[in-house]
Amino acid sequence: MLERVLLITLLVSFGVAVILSPLFIPFLRRLKFGQSIREEGPESHQKKSGTPTMGGIVIVLSIIATTIFVSLQYLSFSMEILLLLLVTVGFGLVGFLDDYIKVVKKRNLGLTSKQKLAGQLIIAGLFYWGLLHLGISTEIMIPATTISIDLGWLYLPLVIVMLVGASNAVNLTDGLDGLLAGTGAIAFGAFAILAWYADLIDVAIFSAAIVGAVLGFLVFNAHPAKVFMGDTGSLALGGAIAAIAILTKQELLLVLIGGVFVIETLSVIIQVISFKTRGKRVFKMSPLHHHYELSGWSEWRVVVTFWMVGMILAVLGIYLEVWM
Repeated sequence: MLERVLLITLLVSFGVAVILSPLFIPFLRRLKFGQSIREEGPESHQKKSGTPTMGGIVIVLSIIATTIFVSLQYLSFSMEILLLLLVTVGFGLVGFLDDYIKVVKKRNLGLTSKQKLAGQLIIAGLFYWGLLHLGISTEIMIPATTISIDLGWLYLPLVIVMLVGASNAVNLTDGLDGLLAGTGAIAFGAFAILAWYADLIDVAIFSAAIVGAVLGFLVFNAHPAKVFMGDTGSLALGGAIAAIAILTKQELLLVLIGGVFVIETLSVIIQVISFKTRGKRVFKMSPLHHHYELSGWSEWRVVVTFWMVGMILAVLGIYLEVWM
């Protein structure tokens, strides 16, 4: 029965995204919500200037509509679902404001880092308050072992770091056509399986709804992209995957399953530290996907390679939890 519900969830969410996208793309184009391309970015990306952005609205709407529909049809509307929607919609709203400033005010940097962080911290605080009401354990499990560590009050900063860090890491990955949509579908698919294995039905359904939404969006976001998700989508997805990892008690496994996002973030950190301390760049450009582009790889080759890496890491994460 659960497998059937998960499949229905994925298909409904996919269908909603596929139906909404062609309606939103012309609308975004009429509003002149086109993407501004960084001048220091790869020269090949300049032709993407003007491509409609803020397509993450479609992803978030698909997730909301599908989750509510499936929950009311097959389950009860649980506190877990409310918390997951809170984080996804909340972080998506922060991203929407960032995108809006970029495309309407023509400021490529959008919200200031302090403004964005403030919004993320408020949502993270509300999420933690909800966790307290759920009575969730402050223990974290060491993957592939039976060892657990009770963090006590330190669990709060861990939750904040996970939500803020994951949202920003996922945001950095959204730099090529289909890159984030593909790697995101893989990572959320892995967590859907882990939630199903742990009998966390609500979390599994929510994860499946995200898989369907990003795959439906990928139909229009694959190279050459007709629409970008923008920060509206990437921040929402980043917050969502961290929230799912927390509710499934797979906090540490997020680093492995979301390994592509971690690698992208590390490439930026390494680049900044190297340039500030040595005056030299380690990569031709960061995040890492741009390095490979400037090394002569086609955009599609970079994207598919990152998808494959994401798939390997996701399978390894499932293996460590389910079969070890």
